[in-house]
Amino acid sequence: MEADSNSSSLHIVLFPWLAFGHMHPFLELAKSLASRGHRITFISTPRNIQRLPSIPSHLSSLITFVPLTLPRVEPLPENAESTSDISQGLVPNLEKAFDGLSTPFLDFLKSVCSDRKTKPDWIIMDLHHHWLPRIAQDFCVPCAMFYVSLASSMVFIGHGSSKKGVLRTELEHFTRPPIWIPFPSNLALRPHEARWFVSCNRENESDISVVQRVSSTIAGSKFIGIRSCFELESKWLSILPELFTQDVVPLGLLPPPAEEFCSARESRGGEHVIDWLNKHPPKSILYIALGSEATLSSELLHQLALGLERSRVPFLWALRKPAGMVGAATDILPAGFEERIKGFGHVEWGWVPQMRILAHTSVGGFLTHCGPSSVIESLQFGHPLILLPLIIDQGLIARVLEERGVGVEVPRDPETGEFDQEGVARVVRFVMVEEDGKLIRRNAEKIQPIFTDKISQEKHLDGFIKHLEKYRKQQLGQLYRNEIQRILTAIISSPNRSVLGS
Repeated sequence: MEADSNSSSLHIVLFPWLAFGHMHPFLELAKSLASRGHRITFISTPRNIQRLPSIPSHLSSLITFVPLTLPRVEPLPENAESTSDISQGLVPNLEKAFDGLSTPFLDFLKSVCSDRKTKPDWIIMDLHHHWLPRIAQDFCVPCAMFYVSLASSMVFIGHGSSKKGVLRTELEHFTRPPIWIPFPSNLALRPHEARWFVSCNRENESDISVVQRVSSTIAGSKFIGIRSCFELESKWLSILPELFTQDVVPLGLLPPPAEEFCSARESRGGEHVIDWLNKHPPKSILYIALGSEATLSSELLHQLALGLERSRVPFLWALRKPAGMVGAATDILPAGFEERIKGFGHVEWGWVPQMRILAHTSVGGFLTHCGPSSVIESLQFGHPLILLPLIIDQGLIARVLEERGVGVEVPRDPETGEFDQEGVARVVRFVMVEEDGKLIRRNAEKIQPIFTDKISQEKHLDGFIKHLEKYRKQQLGQLYRNEIQRILTAIISSPNRSVLGS
């Protein structure tokens, strides 16, 4: 849809958490809303905004980026503004710095609300904004929350503000499916994954627990938008009304437009990687990328590398130097690894054009950390998945994908999360080349149309926009009724003077 400015357009503020796995879907939402003529203000920190993909020129007049300076909090490294800049252990410190954005955000809101023409109709926030609804309420600006992961994860996690009101504080609460799932499911965490969820009940360096943070954000939301669709998660979406007092509205999967990455070559970067892929036959290459949020231990990284080598399946591995690592990036791989795999594998250090890689005809599978964006991008091209979840709800996403028959998890010790090269090699060969893995490959191709059906995805987004518009109409109606009541009250109390202009 082309952007068209009209009197019914909304002004929407989008404010994601400081992680690119959140900022990117928020940016896709911004582009989708702007393509329907709505005005968007996108808030983040200066360095994060600089690192986001550019906006299509035909939408640039409708999307405004507002940088807020992140307060300095020890022991965060200098210039650290996202989770990709730090180790996982420093995330609570980043949350504390993020909470310091409340003051500059208040200043921003004061400024834009001083003029009716610039006052936002909505603020769409992320999970971490427990302080934002109180500020917005003072300016009569409603808030909605955008949950960037899948409905199945939201069903499993629940929150303190949910209707069920179940407080889960023990490991066993997370290592079995919740009692509110009414159908057979393997949706549960392994002990090594569940320990983080248990820790979310404890106050951390940000002076608030993750559970309190998220619950307060949800409580301050008029409704919740979720990155899902009925074609993919109908049974999970049907549970959410029983868990939350607010409406939970699927707004679609927001896949980046595939045609942007499949069209004629432009100056997008990564050409040498594409040239390498061009030398291989269709569906022969396994692409490996584990996101920017978490890293494997040195031992597990070695086991992954040796497993890939052992499988003899051609692969392209996008690998980055861990945040805070001292020394050469190549030191994290087994000695001599890159030399030994020259005939069939390639390690690309740093940034890669992931969507261009996934769109390439030579790619036939994806070994992924199960971040929702990576999963959506891969299934958009019908690639079977090898699942290696690392943090937060990625284990839940892996369980659901395995239940759907589109991927296979790398076998791991449930207590420690450890895996070995034999398990890696076995799963890689099963998914990529063995006859027994043909069903996984076929299932991934069958599910692809869900991610490429533009009409269906746009219908979900239109439904989300209707929620935004409906509430604005209700709010305007209430303001109108309040003004009429004010005038009538003034007339009754002062019958001898005109109050219409007062």
